[in-house]
Amino acid sequence: MFGVFQVDWPQYIPDIATGIRWTIEFTVISFVLAAIWGLVLALARGSQVAILRWLAYGYTELFKNVPIITEIFVVYYGLGEIGITLGTFSAGVISLVVFYGAYLAEIFRGALQSVPDTQKEASAALGFTWPQIMRHVVLPQAVRVALPGTATMLVDLLKSTSLLITIAAAELMNQAQTIASETFRPMEVYVVIGGIYFLMCFPLSRLTLMIENRLAIGAAFSPARRRMLKAITSRSTRTVVVEAS
Repeated sequence: MFGVFQVDWPQYIPDIATGIRWTIEFTVISFVLAAIWGLVLALARGSQVAILRWLAYGYTELFKNVPIITEIFVVYYGLGEIGITLGTFSAGVISLVVFYGAYLAEIFRGALQSVPDTQKEASAALGFTWPQIMRHVVLPQAVRVALPGTATMLVDLLKSTSLLITIAAAELMNQAQTIASETFRPMEVYVVIGGIYFLMCFPLSRLTLMIENRLAIGAAFSPARRRMLKAITSRSTRTVVVEAS
């Protein structure tokens, strides 16, 4: 190699590919589980049962105000002291879910509360059950409100997988550390790895922004809603044509 790039990068392509694969796996699995856990916590915050509300409140406030590195060390090293031994992948996923579940819970809670109670009451008066109200009335509107914050958390979670280097989780930053120790070129290695993180995060940010913009103008994403809007548009067009004739 020449210039500032002196590392024999083709030699390390398999290692980088392995790191990217583990980073993506940590991100996808942790985010899905964190979103589910966050929704459970958000519903608990709005529950009529006081103990559930306070437990969910205590959880979210605790983990929003504790550094994520603390969760990683407690889950991976601390639980081992009481006989619970976890592998690096399990410990990494649990740590990310525990931390980001708290933030997503607050995002989801705010989105659910943004739907006026009058709409829920009107739906109940029409005979809708609570699951039907959530599915057809609350969630479609809440998703639009929650999407910007949720997308931000997804990108942030992807970047936070780099902290799993502390437990040798074989993700991208861990591979970077190995390459830097072998080549003695930390500046070059970490700049290149930073560029790879950018190439993963930037398209994701742009994609979520595009989805957000489409939702803002009322675009339908589910096939059922697209068919419904198409049918409504078709009927409206026929009505206009008949009236004009």
